[in-house]
Amino acid sequence: MAHTSFMLYAGSASSALAERIAEAYGTHLGEVTLQRFSDGEFQPNFHESLRGHDVFLVQSTLPPADNLMELLLMMDAARRSSAKSITAVIPYFGYARQDRKDKPRVSIGSKLVANILTSAGANRVVTMDLHAGQIQGFFDIPLDNLDASAVFIPYVEGQGIENLTIASPDMGGVARARMYAKHLKADLVIVDKHRERANQIASMQLIGDVRGKNVILVDDIVDTGGSLCKAAEHILDKGAKSVRAYATHAVLSGEAHSRINSSLLTELLVTDTLPLRQETPKIKVVSVAPLFARALSNIHNYESVSSLFLN
Repeated sequence: MAHTSFMLYAGSASSALAERIAEAYGTHLGEVTLQRFSDGEFQPNFHESLRGHDVFLVQSTLPPADNLMELLLMMDAARRSSAKSITAVIPYFGYARQDRKDKPRVSIGSKLVANILTSAGANRVVTMDLHAGQIQGFFDIPLDNLDASAVFIPYVEGQGIENLTIASPDMGGVARARMYAKHLKADLVIVDKHRERANQIASMQLIGDVRGKNVILVDDIVDTGGSLCKAAEHILDKGAKSVRAYATHAVLSGEAHSRINSSLLTELLVTDTLPLRQETPKIKVVSVAPLFARALSNIHNYESVSSLFLN
């Protein structure tokens, strides 16, 4: 049994998800407010003593950078308030696409963020479906990378889809797609795409046979939606019966909502690691709050987190 109390707080970017995590955990959110100055600067203020307690701060670090800064300031306040431990619960880890130096004179943003989080006082990080698994090695503190397959795969099984094939939308997602295919006893195909620059595809080809199949594209992030919509068209052109897409993090920037709603996708299933900016008929949301609640409970009670992963 844990010897310190569990205290859960929400940043403003993840307040709705944090409420659902608290409900699933069987607790309530602690009260923290942001004092805002006229120039846009802000300062978080906890309304109760944190001394000697295990503090969990829920905040996805989506743009703008204020969301990351808010989390850092909350951690700094908790550290200066003598919290026993500080766990940064970051359902969507922003800057994860900057995980390597793929061209000259660029930053490795995810490594920089890892350094900043540690410096601000994080003792542990809990996140979900990092864009690149090696980002875990950027941290010198424990990191738990939860897997959305724990909620996606039961959803698929409940749909009773026949002649199922899993598709990876790029070469980098093959390991994820292979894991889905294994659990669902489905075939695997790969969409090999070449980008000229970020968010722009130059060419696309399909590796594998989809004729007469119901295909599910699995990915970690859907941003503009352009890649998924073009991949769906390409797969249907190759003889598939239908194409669905499952993506953990619904970034959905620019015209993504309208693009997906007018696409050939049967549906896009996402999680609530990020709040939807608008609702559209083709986009459905499954909650990862129960999964996060179990993970935080296991961390607080010194129990295994790996037990929450599909084997």
